[in-house]
Amino acid sequence: MKKSFLRIVSLAAASVLALTGLCGCGGSSEGKSSGAADKDFKIGLICLHDENSTYDLNFINSLEVAKKNLGLSDDQILIKKNIPESNECKEAAADLADHGCDIIFADSFGHEPYLLEAAAEYPDVQFCHATGTMAHTEGKDNFHNAFASIYEGRYVAGVAAGMKLNEMIDAGKITADEAIMGYVGAYTYAEVISGYTSFYLGAKSVCPSVTMKVQFTGSWYDETAEKEAATKLISSGCVLISQHADSMGAPTACENAGVPNVSYNGSTVDACPNTFIVSSRIDWAPFYEYAIKATMEGKKIEADWVGNLSTGSVALTAVNEKAAAAGTKDALDKVISDLKAGSVHVFDTANFTVGGQKLDSYQADVDTDANYTPDTEVIKDGYFHESEYRSAPYFDLRIDGITTLNEMY
Repeated sequence: MKKSFLRIVSLAAASVLALTGLCGCGGSSEGKSSGAADKDFKIGLICLHDENSTYDLNFINSLEVAKKNLGLSDDQILIKKNIPESNECKEAAADLADHGCDIIFADSFGHEPYLLEAAAEYPDVQFCHATGTMAHTEGKDNFHNAFASIYEGRYVAGVAAGMKLNEMIDAGKITADEAIMGYVGAYTYAEVISGYTSFYLGAKSVCPSVTMKVQFTGSWYDETAEKEAATKLISSGCVLISQHADSMGAPTACENAGVPNVSYNGSTVDACPNTFIVSSRIDWAPFYEYAIKATMEGKKIEADWVGNLSTGSVALTAVNEKAAAAGTKDALDKVISDLKAGSVHVFDTANFTVGGQKLDSYQADVDTDANYTPDTEVIKDGYFHESEYRSAPYFDLRIDGITTLNEMY
């Protein structure tokens, strides 16, 4: 079993503590203020990168939404940016705690062991880690993991991609067997595999002939590598590109080449008006609000929290009608409704095979150990139950129809 999805990024960056008013780009969790909180209450956020990364910007913008909804002031939010996945994370967490933070969030997988050490040293501070795997087995009252069923958002975005492929087929621009998508992925980990597979299955649900190629970059944020990967995929015959990487590299390559693009973590329509179709993202505002309110009220925070479409934790941008196929918005609304109702399951085993075989059983590595030993049966009722036994993804199957061009761990 390979490592799930370690964010192995080495950034030698200064630890910068910012008392900041954030740039609010809005979000799906808008609402009226619940009233100003205790002005001495403080929230810390540790980011792997800064606003130049779409991944980190999404966390920052979601915290701005939560701040407004909870009636918090700017000086109650302390942010540290460009914090590597090293002991610098523990130092950053300790500094935030020493500056009076009651709850501290960290946004990258590799921050987890260092945040755990800080949690042990500051038992009166709540520590919440996004994308991690250890909270449900560690059993610490002040350490928590969180994620969302983003695979549902990627599936919906995949439907938009499949409809675009159908439009291209109907217009005679490509044949059915030329409906080849490309996907720029960061690493060959479960988080990325789950994401690109759900995207593919969404496209396949409306365009049965679709196939997909995946090119990994070996980095969560490398604009040059992501642009080169997208360009390589386009050169190899891919007629639509999506991604699980954090820069504008792939969208820019698509706009330059006139190739339709489904981005991630936010709309790229301003920079790519002719090719951007839609984007999915995790909206972290619902979790922020839940965890912050619980801390304010002295209530317990779930050890391993997962949001979904119904909680507003999975969001999609507006469809760019200029690039999308006709009727895309209505089709996506229907798919979202079906997913919420449970009448559609992303990883329905009737809709994919592995090595030509349909699966009716699979042991996944949910309670991660040093050897990543499979330990939990995750297929029942006809579908793979992703992010139900642990918030972080554990879908790592290589299904038919998707070709990985390289591997990056």
